[in-house]
Amino acid sequence: MERKTGTISIGVRCPIIRENDDISQITVDSVLEACESLGLSIEDRDIIALTESIVARAQGNYASIDDIAADIKNKFPKGHIGLVFPILSRNRFAINLKGIAKGADKITLMLSYPSDEVGNELFPYDKLEQSEVNPYSDVLTFEEYYQIFGQNFHPFTGVDYVKHYKDIIESVGCEAEIIFANNPKAILNYTKDVLVCDIHNRFRTKRILKENGVENLYGLDNILTVSNNGSGYNNLYGLLGSNAATENTIKLFPYQCQKLVLDIQKKILKKTGKHVEVMVYGDGAFKDPKGKIWELADPVVSPAYTAGLEGTPNEIKLKYLADNNFKNLSGEKLKEAISDAIKDKVNEPSDNPASLGTTPRQLTDLIGSLCDLTSGSGDKGTPIVLVKGYFDDYSD
Repeated sequence: MERKTGTISIGVRCPIIRENDDISQITVDSVLEACESLGLSIEDRDIIALTESIVARAQGNYASIDDIAADIKNKFPKGHIGLVFPILSRNRFAINLKGIAKGADKITLMLSYPSDEVGNELFPYDKLEQSEVNPYSDVLTFEEYYQIFGQNFHPFTGVDYVKHYKDIIESVGCEAEIIFANNPKAILNYTKDVLVCDIHNRFRTKRILKENGVENLYGLDNILTVSNNGSGYNNLYGLLGSNAATENTIKLFPYQCQKLVLDIQKKILKKTGKHVEVMVYGDGAFKDPKGKIWELADPVVSPAYTAGLEGTPNEIKLKYLADNNFKNLSGEKLKEAISDAIKDKVNEPSDNPASLGTTPRQLTDLIGSLCDLTSGSGDKGTPIVLVKGYFDDYSD
């Protein structure tokens, strides 16, 4: 019988993961049990994906606000730190801010406006357009911000992040000064000791500050890159990708997990004879059309993946072929012609009309986004995802 399905994404339930659990074996067992329950079998080039959260939990990759504070004190001995461009998030940044403030005497917090780098709005763009403020040059104080734009609440969380962040800083006895600017250089008028807090723009922000006289410069990716007396750490990303675990602890992005994906791949091959691809994934890389929030608050979508997930898709548009090359064909002849075109395709140049509109994104970003939407971020209880048929096409 002719196949009637393409890509299938399946959320896989597994036990609640705790520190030191054998997550490799748990993943293999959970995927095979899920397949058995559905009457499916593992095939070559199926994809097994694990959320970064369960990997970090199995690693015990946690740290406290005191661990953060100790590293901050070591790196910023003068005590007055400029924090540049943090995202607006209770889960992602607020608890890090608490630890940073605990390790400082004074913080000058510089927020970008009217939104952060991933799209969380301090206030609506309409308010900016109605004001006389120039976002490219104007630096606003805490008082000027409220005078011009009033109090604003995040459309989804209902939080006034300006007040929330100020309260967090002051809650640990640190002096708080909040300013609003979009040029990184503005912070240097307040302090020459700077902690860069943006994620995807951090390299540009650091470069600008280095070119303009910063004296002591670090980023969130430089904090807790090594263990502090047994704490968790991430040697590549530091605090980037961390999440709130408890009121005073964070779960960091998992570290050194390439061995894990290779081990799962090897175990599946041994048990089934099939060569699967395996990846660890965090936030998907997609944008919410209503809130204008770009989901990706992790430094990367996938911190570890097997070799078959390198690169970008090589696809051609079926609708283009149907409407142009084979517009005079229909039925079985059209199907055969399109199947032959797919089989004969080579790496399509970007200006080939038949490839226009296909998605030139990294495979790991595309698959990670699919998995993130499948597993969700709440109570689905499916932190492992099995993707079948992703590399199939119409000719298969």
